[in-house]
Amino acid sequence: MNIAAVAGVLPAHRYSQPELIQAFRAYWEGYPEQQAFLERLHARTGVDFRHLAFPVERYPQITSWGEANNLWIEAALDLGERALSCALQRAAIAPSAIEALFVVSVTGVASPSVDARLIDRMGLSHGLKRIPIFGLGCVAGAAGLSRAADYVKAYPKGVAALLAIEICSLTLQKDDLSTANLIASGLFADGAAAVLVTGAEVASSGPGILDTRSVFYSATEDVMGWDISEKGFRIVLSPEVPEVVERNLAGDVDRFLADNGLSRHEIGTWILHTGGPKLLQVSARTLGLSETALAPSWECLARMGNLSSASVLFVLEEYVMNRRPTPGTLSVLAAMGPGFCSELLLLRW
Repeated sequence: MNIAAVAGVLPAHRYSQPELIQAFRAYWEGYPEQQAFLERLHARTGVDFRHLAFPVERYPQITSWGEANNLWIEAALDLGERALSCALQRAAIAPSAIEALFVVSVTGVASPSVDARLIDRMGLSHGLKRIPIFGLGCVAGAAGLSRAADYVKAYPKGVAALLAIEICSLTLQKDDLSTANLIASGLFADGAAAVLVTGAEVASSGPGILDTRSVFYSATEDVMGWDISEKGFRIVLSPEVPEVVERNLAGDVDRFLADNGLSRHEIGTWILHTGGPKLLQVSARTLGLSETALAPSWECLARMGNLSSASVLFVLEEYVMNRRPTPGTLSVLAAMGPGFCSELLLLRW
């Protein structure tokens, strides 16, 4: 099983964090205490720029969840097509060669699902196995990659695709002045990423997927996710998230590696989800990593913010396109998200 190509795409509307702070000041006009708190929170997110699916002035005009979701479908199809087309071009694979398409998102819903809407639009096979996955949140990029690997493990001559699409900007709730929503308003952004995974009998020069691991943590369902009402998605983001990561991540990684006859010191690169400064700091500390070990994750966070499920795939793209490790290097790709849970992949370059 190999990763044949990775491609991340971002919307055209790019804003600096100070520009967005000014927009939020106008958005939440009349709440001076929250505005001051918001500025302090946004200054500590580690984010320099973010891309939005629509111009920033468009968002105050959205009046209902139905309207927001229709805009999500519009943006998801555009970004999804761009990301998947780019990955196919990089791998020199025809759209019709994809046998299974996994689409992950937690920021909008569609039926027919995005994968169905892309078939005629992109010339995908009419025999395509479609697997839309909703609800995994930030862990979905890694989990979707694992499920694509499962597919080509069963079908070694096959090609599977993962498409992660998140339009986080459309989930913002104007009447939610909670700390969680204020943090989200300064951290999350929009983007999509596609990964092509090929079976063992398909020639590929990309990194091999040696093993995967899914871990669920009991009694953590209220740590992260959405409360869903007639107004749409209201974020659940507990301050316990860093503690859950610190309690579990190192042990999960060690057990996963031990089952493959390995230990942490044999891992050459770490491809971690860009959850935010606290999560990256906690992850580095609990794994015993140097400050530079997670540099690509920090750089992606600064350049584009947290893209939920797509984030870890942008970090993977950074390694594939710009920092390709020497052949034989082992990598761990990891993300955590609602459940609360973790997903781990072991790669060899």
